[in-house]
Amino acid sequence: MPSDSAFPTSPPSRRPLLVVGLLGLVVILGIVIAGLTLRMIDARKLKTWTDTQAVLTVNLIKPVRDVNGPSLQLPGRLEAYTRARIFAQVSGYVKSWNVDIGTSVKAGQVLAEIETPELDQQLLQARADLQSTRANALVAGATAKRWEALRGTDSVAQQDVDQRTADYTAKEAITVAAKANVDRLLATKAFARIVAPFDGVVTARDIDVGALVNAGSGGLGQELFAVSEVKQLRVYVQVPQTYAPAIRKGTTATLTVPEYPDQKFTARAVAAADAVNSTSGTTLIQLLVDSSDRKLLPGGFASLRFILPASPDTLRVPASALVFDSRGAVIATLDANDRVRFKPVQISRDLGDSVEIGAGLAASDRVIDTPPDGLVDGDSVQVAASTPRKTTAHG
Repeated sequence: MPSDSAFPTSPPSRRPLLVVGLLGLVVILGIVIAGLTLRMIDARKLKTWTDTQAVLTVNLIKPVRDVNGPSLQLPGRLEAYTRARIFAQVSGYVKSWNVDIGTSVKAGQVLAEIETPELDQQLLQARADLQSTRANALVAGATAKRWEALRGTDSVAQQDVDQRTADYTAKEAITVAAKANVDRLLATKAFARIVAPFDGVVTARDIDVGALVNAGSGGLGQELFAVSEVKQLRVYVQVPQTYAPAIRKGTTATLTVPEYPDQKFTARAVAAADAVNSTSGTTLIQLLVDSSDRKLLPGGFASLRFILPASPDTLRVPASALVFDSRGAVIATLDANDRVRFKPVQISRDLGDSVEIGAGLAASDRVIDTPPDGLVDGDSVQVAASTPRKTTAHG
C-alpha cells in the first residue's frame, strides 16, 4: 500500500488572509474618516468661536434726567453778622474795664473808662479862652452901640463907627470859635467812656488797668475790644464759575461743622459778588445762618452742601461713557441694528463721576458704557445685558 507521502498535498487557502486584510483596511479607513470628520467639526467650532469672539460685547446704559438736580459740596467760613473793632479815640490811661470776652453787651453799655489828664487841661484852657473872648465881645459890643448912637452928628467920623462895628463882629466870631473848641473837647472827652456800638458779644479784650492807650487805629493805636453780633452769622463760600449761575439769592444749603458732625443747619444765600476771581476762577457767595443757640462760632470752618436745580434740557451719563478724539467729546450709541454710532455731544457740567450733556444726546439713546478701544462707526456688537442699565440718580 502506498504511503500518504506519496500523494501530493494541496496549497493552504488565502481567503482568510484577504478577509483579515480587508477588515483591517476598513478599520483604518474608518479611523481616518472619523479623524477627518472630527477635525472638520473642531475647525467649524473654532471658526464659530473665533467669529463670536470677534464681535465685541458691550454694556449699555440709559441717560437720565435728575429730578432733584446734582449736589455740590464746598468748604466755607463763618463770620459774625456784624463785627466792630473798638479803638480809643482819646489818649490816656485805662481807669477801669467792665466786661471780658464772652460777655453779652447792649448798645451803649460802658466797656471801659480812660483817664485823660492832658485832655482835661486842654478843656480848662478852652473854657477860660471862651470866657475871655465873651468879655472882649461884650465890651466891643457896648462900644459899637455907643459909636452907632453918635452916627449922624459931627462929633464922630463914619469910618470910626465902621471900625468899632467891625471890631465887635470879629470878637463875636472869635467867641463862636472858642465855643466850638470847647464843644469839640467835650465831645472828645465823651470818648473816654468806651461803649458797645450794638447788642452783641465781646469776642476780644486787649486792655488792662493802668495801660497807656493812644488815640487812633492801625499803627497809631491798639485794638481795645471786639464786639460781634452772633445771633446770625454770615457764611462765605467760593463757588466755581460753572456752578455760580445756579446759586441765586434765596438758594438754601445744608451746613455742617466739625464740632457737631450729626447736626445740620440751614443757610440761605443773600448776596453774590457777581464777579469771578481771576486767580481761583470762583465767585464769592454770601449766606446767612441762624445761630441764636450759640453753637456756631464766628471764624470757624463749615461745609456746605447745595442741591442744584435740575435742568430740563440736560441728560446725565457716567463719565466713563465719554470718548475724546479729534471730533471732541463723543458718546458711542447703538442703533436699532446693534451697530455703533458715535455722537458728538456738548458737556454742560462736569460732576466728577458723571457729566451733564447739554446737546447731542437723546433720552432714548442706548449708550455704551466704557467703549472698547478700536470701536468705530458701523461696528456690530453684542449687548451684555438684555435690559440697558440706568445711571443712578444723583442727589
